[in-house]
Amino acid sequence: MQMSKQSSGAVVLLWGVVILAAVGAAWLIWQKEKAASPSSTAVTLPSSSSTATAAQSPTGIQHPINEAPAGASTVALPPLESSDSAVLASLLAMAGDDALKTLLVPEHIVPRIVATVDALPKQSVGLNLLPLRTPTGSFVASHDDNGQAVLSEHNGERYATYLYVAKRMNPKAVVSWYKRYYPLFQQSYRDLGYADGYFNDRLVAVIDHLLAAPEPHGPVALVHPKAAYEFADPSLQSLSAGQKFMIRLGPAGEAQMKSTLRAIREGVIAPGQ
Repeated sequence: MQMSKQSSGAVVLLWGVVILAAVGAAWLIWQKEKAASPSSTAVTLPSSSSTATAAQSPTGIQHPINEAPAGASTVALPPLESSDSAVLASLLAMAGDDALKTLLVPEHIVPRIVATVDALPKQSVGLNLLPLRTPTGSFVASHDDNGQAVLSEHNGERYATYLYVAKRMNPKAVVSWYKRYYPLFQQSYRDLGYADGYFNDRLVAVIDHLLAAPEPHGPVALVHPKAAYEFADPSLQSLSAGQKFMIRLGPAGEAQMKSTLRAIREGVIAPGQ
């Protein structure tokens, strides 16, 4: 976990794994201020040579998606490369207010979600992949009575809007939306280099990974060896980007996010919906 003391030291929240991305899951990674410039608008998704790993399912599809759930629209899906308008409109209609609109990056929505979900169990998430804008403000550390730097309980306040959006999203509606657009998610996953992979299997695996994130009791100690804060506990510092994000949400935020992820997981593995 590398947490810059500057607000430009990037964070990524992939919000509930689906806004899917799991549609909600999420996501955040801190990088040093010298890392990729957040002002860049170029989107370069990983190529097959850099992303195709053992994430593929060698034994076939484990969690097949019914791509036409009951009540789904019969209107044909747009091609992936021109799907942003339709995907954005459907997401905003489901959100119910403008909070999601202020967070969502409106270009390459499905590929960003897929690439971010795939990266959450890894040590870092590329800043150019994020489907959501980064939080404002600075990372908050405080000190205990012994002068030890600790993760401030106020740090989770930076993610209040993200958690608000996740809480407002009806998991059943999110799952129906995901199933409606699933062919685009599957195409994006194959475009990452997983020619024989199945995105919904990857999504379920990533949700399970995030649900397994530790839930520290008491203050989380930090160290500041270089330009960024790190977890003092080596077992926490060695966690994936996604699990570190869960801890940074604070106990209440982590509990809320896990509740959302469990509901989404239930929906995407349920047969015949």
